[in-house]
Amino acid sequence: MSHPAKSRKAIILFFLLIAIVAFANGLGDAVMGNYFKEVYSADSVLRGFIEFPRELPGMLCAVVVSLLSPLGDRRAAFLAQLLACGGLVVLGVWTPSFGVMLVFLFIYSMGMHLYMPYNDAIGLSLAEQDNVGRRIGQYTSVKSAFMFAASLLVFFGFRFGFFSFETKRKTVFLVAAAGFAAAAVIAFLLAREGGVQPRKQKVRLVFRKQYRYYYLLTILNGVQKQIALVYGSWVVIDLLRKGADTMALLFIASSFVCIFFMHLIGRMIDRFGIKKMMFLDAATFIGVYVLYGFLVWGITSSVLPGTGWPVFAVYLLFVLDRMSMQIGVVKSVYLRSISLSDEDVTATLSTGVSLDHLVSIIAAMAGGFIWAQWGSQWVFFMAAAFSLGNVYIAWRVQPERERETALAYRAAQEKM
Repeated sequence: MSHPAKSRKAIILFFLLIAIVAFANGLGDAVMGNYFKEVYSADSVLRGFIEFPRELPGMLCAVVVSLLSPLGDRRAAFLAQLLACGGLVVLGVWTPSFGVMLVFLFIYSMGMHLYMPYNDAIGLSLAEQDNVGRRIGQYTSVKSAFMFAASLLVFFGFRFGFFSFETKRKTVFLVAAAGFAAAAVIAFLLAREGGVQPRKQKVRLVFRKQYRYYYLLTILNGVQKQIALVYGSWVVIDLLRKGADTMALLFIASSFVCIFFMHLIGRMIDRFGIKKMMFLDAATFIGVYVLYGFLVWGITSSVLPGTGWPVFAVYLLFVLDRMSMQIGVVKSVYLRSISLSDEDVTATLSTGVSLDHLVSIIAAMAGGFIWAQWGSQWVFFMAAAFSLGNVYIAWRVQPERERETALAYRAAQEKM
């Protein structure tokens, strides 16, 4: 059993890691859409294509996590920060050709995607068994607070000329790279605290019948996330012709709201349970994407004006979309509650990330084609249709019964 003081130190270091990674990622990811548009003149089809090298690391996540299993979760999280830092340094120092840019975008993205399952696994391992929802809410609130700070810096940086995509060096990427370098130091210190030990066996792709609903949730999340991150932003960038400072303001608003919203979500998970929160997750996705589709259709068909209240309605939906995405933390809590072993958590999370991003790549490329050929509104109607799957899963899951089965399995394994 860990010493309490050591556990507290590990938790503090983990909160610092979350904060710094969120700040660095907030600087990098918040402006990528504008970077592709302003530097490489991307249209909707090319924007969808760019998501292939950007999301490919997520699809490969389970394989890479398996290869890094001997390092343990915390040491591998350190390596992830180094990769993210290295990719952004190149994008910040030079303006490479399109093909070279994709290579280093892949490296940066590999670092960020590799960190995802480790972040969840380490966070869940440090959370108290009877306080998981509250602790997860705290983690995500800290993340939102520092993404809020990053968005403020992006806004003022582009508004006052400190950041620009017209210069050879992209200072915003260099500041983000410095953040990832600092995160690497924190991850190194966290690894020295011990806790999650190197594994004798490699993490593998885990496909168990018990986790089928978790896998379905991650697949649906892949579609929903891609529509939100790529095409929700593309409405603002391409359809409304807004710059990086406007995108930063939207990230400021969504991050600020999520600071408090996620603390509430964490408490709601503990109070109302996983099943009810899954229904809430499904309802918010369907509502947001149906409204998005009709609003975008109205603007593109000139039924609604491209200025005034429809624009502010798009901004509001952008913020609501980011809020609804945060409710998705319930799927990680669900996985922990039904896992048959502690090692299954990291393995299943990495498998989930791979499934998520396989679907993300398909959704991104299909979305770009649909946007260009049939109209932008159909991208959002497609996402709303997929979200009906969340309703089905929320109806089918039995978290308490599944947890009892998992506990019985663990008890039987311990007796062997």
